[in-house]
Formats: sequence, structure tokens, C-alpha cells
Amino acid sequence: MREEISDTARDEDRRRLYEIVARALPGAEIVAVSPLGVDASTAERKSSGDESAKGAGYGLPWRIELRHAGQERALVLHTASANDFGHDRRADRAAVAVLAADTFGTIPRHVEVLDVGAYLGERDAVSLAGCGEFYLLTAHADGRPYAEDLRAVARRGRVSDTDLVRSRALVDYLVELHAERPRASKGAYRRFVRDTLGAGEGVFGIADGYADDVPGAPRVRLERIEEQCLAWRFRLRGRSERLRRTHGDFHPFNVLFDDASSLALLDASRGGLGDPADDVTCMTVNYAFFSLGHPGAWRGALSTLWDEFWSRYVTKTGDDAMLEVVAPLFAWRGLVLASPTWYPELPADDRDRILSFVERVLAAPRFVPAMASEFFDA
Repeated sequence: MREEISDTARDEDRRRLYEIVARALPGAEIVAVSPLGVDASTAERKSSGDESAKGAGYGLPWRIELRHAGQERALVLHTASANDFGHDRRADRAAVAVLAADTFGTIPRHVEVLDVGAYLGERDAVSLAGCGEFYLLTAHADGRPYAEDLRAVARRGRVSDTDLVRSRALVDYLVELHAERPRASKGAYRRFVRDTLGAGEGVFGIADGYADDVPGAPRVRLERIEEQCLAWRFRLRGRSERLRRTHGDFHPFNVLFDDASSLALLDASRGGLGDPADDVTCMTVNYAFFSLGHPGAWRGALSTLWDEFWSRYVTKTGDDAMLEVVAPLFAWRGLVLASPTWYPELPADDRDRILSFVERVLAAPRFVPAMASEFFDA
């Protein structure tokens, strides 16, 4: 057998390779294994200055020559490597493999998929061929969603000592979480900005969930908000020094408090990397949102939590620069809250109030927390 697998990994890689091939083609005999380059003629093209030379790919494939059922054939084992083009998370690379397995067979004359799987530890592999939807099993956390607290505050129109304790606990949790500077490339922050705008759950995706004639949110208004968000993209993409560990979906339905006001979190999102402003805006915009439909609730109660949250966070972190980057994040979260898909019972005038706040924030060079009172002090 002619192989080009490194000596240090030879035995382990050989055994795993044999198992993968044997599962797909029982009885096959491997004859040779060799790497396939990104562009077989890259060296020649580069030396001649050819602009078509491909300099990057999404992983190193291996060509496997074998004999099976009396015939010679070749397979290719594809692996994925991390990069800044939407493949930096393991889940991204898993998605590429599963999508290929689901798609290749639908394309006429496309190469056949024999198996799809994942490496298991250093030596083994597990096949995913024939599987359906994926599942996730987690522990259960006791407590009630923080959203119930905010509903109660809005109804009674005042803030209790417990409300202040819990709001401060939220801030202190984020201060600790955001203190972690992950070792990641600047591409991780650019992806965060890109996902905020262009992902299916970002600004564009949420806007696509609106019909063209939603009261308070006509198509022309959504187009204008998208255009304003795009203007922020290049303002933010160079701010990679702001990259921190984040929750990614820090809203009142994902935070639970028990009777002792200890918190537990659900459903971290977006890879856990981003700008701290993401978590702060995600929570604070709900202080405004829960005031809707409750006259006087903002002035008498929820504005207190809003002001306390912003003041405490900025004071504890010293991150006054956050006020320079929050605009597109407020736009994203505002579009979710104003969405007829996510909140179908929201009256048109309240939808207008949310989007007016979003437009005001997008138009300002720097966010001022007092802006909220212009729209929610009703």
C-alpha cells in the first residue's frame, strides 16, 4: 500500500481511514492515499503570475485509491478546517458536511456521497449517514423567566427591592462574562457584525419576516432601516478590540431567577463571541418593550431599571465606547420586538414607537440612554 500519511499519525490515521472506507464499502482494499491540493496547478500559476491561482480552500481532501468488487476506483475524504469565511465554528463545519450529504445526490452528474460522519476523539469516527434532524439534550434549570418579573413591574408601576437586586445581578453577570477576552482572530468580530446584519436571524432575516403591508412597518420603512444598518457595518468591522465572550441572546426569556434571586441562563447563541453591546442591548431594550400597553410604567418603574442598568454597566466596565456601537444592535433587537411574526398581538402604534426609537438611534453618531424616554414615556 502506497501512503503519504505522516509517520507520527500513521497508525491512528490508517486505522480510522480503514474503518471509514470499510463502513461505506465493505470488503474494499485500500491501495494508496495521497493529499489533493487546493489547486493542482497553483505553484505553476503563481510562478507565472496567473491571477486565477487559487490560494485558499476549506480543508485538505485526501484521495483514496482502492479495489472493490474486482474493480479499481478512487474516493475522496473531505475534511473541513476553520477559517474566517463562516467556518470558524465547529457547527459551521458540521453544517457544510451535512448539507453536502443532503444536496450532492440532487444534482445531475454530481459525484456520489457514500457517507457523512464526524471524527470521534483522536482515533475513531462515527457515521451520520441516514440520520435525520439533530437533537440537543440539556439539564433542567429551576426558576422563572425574568420576563415574568418585568410583566409584574409594568402592571404595578413601581420597582421593588427584589427588582433592583435582580437587575444588578444581571449587570454583574455580564461584567464578569465580558471581562474574558477570547483568543480569536479579528475575523471573529467581523463575523459578529456580518451575522448581526445578514444572517437569517439578523436584521435582514428578521425584516424578511415582515409582510409588505404591516401596519406601522411598511416596506419602505424597513428598507430605510436596512440601509441605515449597512452604513454602520464598516464603522464597526474594524473594532475587533471589542471582541469578548458573550451570551448572544441575553433576553428576559433566557434568564431564570429562583426564589433566592440566583440566576441561570438558557440558549446561548451566535458562538459565544461578539461585542458586549449585543448582550446589553438585548436585555435593556426589553425594559422599554415591557412598558408598552402600561401607561406610566416607563416613568414610574421601568426607566429606573433602564437607567440603573446602563449606569452600573458602564461604571463597572469603563466601556463608555459601547455607546458608539450599539445602534445596529438596537435595530436588530427592535425589529424582533416589532415583528408581527414574533409578537403578533403588538398594536400598530407600539410597533411604530419601537421602530421610531430604532431610527432615532441609527441616525445618532453616539447613543444616549435618555433617548428612550422620548418614545416610551407614555
